[in-house]
This record gives sequence, C-alpha cells and structure tokens, in this order.
Amino acid sequence: FVPIRVPPFVPIRVPPFVPIRPHSCPFVFPHSYPYAYIPGGFAPHDAECYHRAQLLGAGCPMFESIKRGFGFVGQALDMAHKDGDLIKPSIYGLFVGAVASLLSSIPLILLVLLLGGTDSGNVALGIAGAILIFIQYAIAYIFSAMTAYLVYGYVAEGDGRMDKAWAIVRRDWWDILSLAAVSTLVKLVENFARGRGRRGRPNPLGVLIADLLNTVWTTATYFILPAMVIEDLNLAGGIRRATEIVKKNLLLVAVTEIGVSTVVNLVGGLLGFLSVLLGVAIALGLAATGNEIALITGIILGVLVAGTLLAIISAFSSYLNTAYHTCMFLWARSAERAVAQGQSVESVPAPAPLAAVLGLKPA
Repeated sequence: FVPIRVPPFVPIRVPPFVPIRPHSCPFVFPHSYPYAYIPGGFAPHDAECYHRAQLLGAGCPMFESIKRGFGFVGQALDMAHKDGDLIKPSIYGLFVGAVASLLSSIPLILLVLLLGGTDSGNVALGIAGAILIFIQYAIAYIFSAMTAYLVYGYVAEGDGRMDKAWAIVRRDWWDILSLAAVSTLVKLVENFARGRGRRGRPNPLGVLIADLLNTVWTTATYFILPAMVIEDLNLAGGIRRATEIVKKNLLLVAVTEIGVSTVVNLVGGLLGFLSVLLGVAIALGLAATGNEIALITGIILGVLVAGTLLAIISAFSSYLNTAYHTCMFLWARSAERAVAQGQSVESVPAPAPLAAVLGLKPA
C-alpha cells in the first residue's frame, strides 16, 4: 500500500457580496439584473446606466418624475413665453391639419355615396383612408420638426428663428415625408391588429400588440425627428440614432416619459374639461332667456369658445411633448461626449426644462 499524498485543503477566498448603492425603488434596475460579479464585490452591469438611474432620485423615480414633470411644464411654458416662435408651429399645424381633414372628408363622402357597400368601394375607401392618414402625419411631422429645431436654436443660440426652421424643413422634406409614410404603415398594422375576431369580438392580444406598437413607435418618432433635423440624418440614420439614444438611456427615458406625459395629459385633460364646461355654461346661459335666436347664438358661441380653448390646449400639449424629447435628445448627445472624455454624466448641464425633470444644473 502506497499512500497518495493529498495537498492540504486551501480555502479559496471569495470576494464578499458588496452591494453598490442599492436603490430603494424596485422599478430601478440597470439592464436585466441588478448586479454583476466583479473582483471584490458586485456592481451593476453598466456603470453608466447605473449613474443615469441615480439621476432619478433616491426615492421611487416613477413618482418623483411625476412631481418633477410639473417643474418641466412650468419651465417649458416660460421658455415659450420668452420666445413666442417656439409655440407657433404647433398652432399652425393644428389649423392646417383641421383644414386638411375638412377638405379630405369631401372625397371620402363622395366615395361612400357613389360606391358604398361594394367591394371596389371598400378598396377605394381603404386607399383614401390611408392617404388621409399619411397627410395628417406629414402635416404633424413638418410642424413638429420646426418646433424641434426652434427648441434647439433657443437652447444652443438663445433664439429660435422661424426662417431657419423653415429652411431645415425644406432641406429635409423628403425624409419627413418618408417618416410619415412609415408611420402610416405602422398605423395600418396597428388598426389591423385591433380588428375583431371571427365572432366579431375584440381580440385582447391584438389590442395589446397594437397598444405596444403605438407606444413604441410614437416615442421613437419623437426622437427620430430631432435626430433628422439637428444632425441632418436621413430616415434610416434617424432611426439608428434614435434607437442608440433610447438604448443608452432606456430607464431614464421610460421613467421621465411617464412623468412628463402624465402631467401633460393630466393638465390638458383638466383644462379641456373646464373648457367644455365653459362652453356649456355659455350655451345654457343664453338659452335660459327663452329666446330662440339666443338659444342658437348660445350653442354656436359655446362651441366656438370650447373649440378654440381645446385647440389652444392641444397646441400647447404638442409643443410640450416635442420640447421634452428634443431637450432629452440634446442632453443625451452632451452626455455621450462627456462620457467619451471620461467625465461623469451628472456633470453635464441639461436644458432648463429638462433640468427640472432630471434634477441637474441647467445649461
């Protein structure tokens, strides 16, 4: 018997688990798992992403961002007050879109009267409907692109100039129309997904897919437009750039998007409700006189007052959404350069409205 010499047991030193600044809110997590193993402890998968998460505050960022969203609305409206050109494209786009819808409805009505109920009529109505959707998207994107460039001019140069914005739209008209065509296709797919099943009942899965598609593409277009007009990119380049921006700032974009959109929708909905109440009050007040002419006048005046106020609210909502995403795009560009130069993300000043959302020093 020859005993085999076994080397003594040497315990392997395992680095302790050292969480790095865990966040108190379960909604904050870098990438798919909160910690990755490194020698000496555990750290987030992506330090840059983690630092961006810290910009959202020590509490739950979803509720913190809603509170900061009110600050953004105030700052953005103050920016529009200082430079009235910033809000003009949203107002122009609203009225141009309304006129286009009115004029486009005439051929649709004629098609229904002449070919309604026939197979060829259904095909013609489908094509006409797609064209109408394209026109609406084209009008919205043209004036949103102007707003994005005006915000960029205001932040970068202190003045958003309409002549420069018009020049940019003329330069990028083909890319803007291409984006409108893609959005039309996405809308048609979305409408198809929302279609009813064989038994005429709504398809829950289709509705879910349609809602997801609408949210993702709508958010993407808010970043594609600034990429195209500010960095002079075509549609493909704008999509790649927007994807890159969102990918690097996914958590930040998602949470602040919820906060800003919640505030904009809440304020817009409340003001819209009050506008309708005011219109109804005017109509009922004149109708109370018992005069038939006063009744008709009251209804017309009430509709005009409510409609005008709703149009103004809609224009400001459009401006606020475009301003937020443009400021986010500008800050993300600056953050990229800072990180490439070895600086921290927190050191990058943000445009004043966005600084209210991120809690950073304003540019």
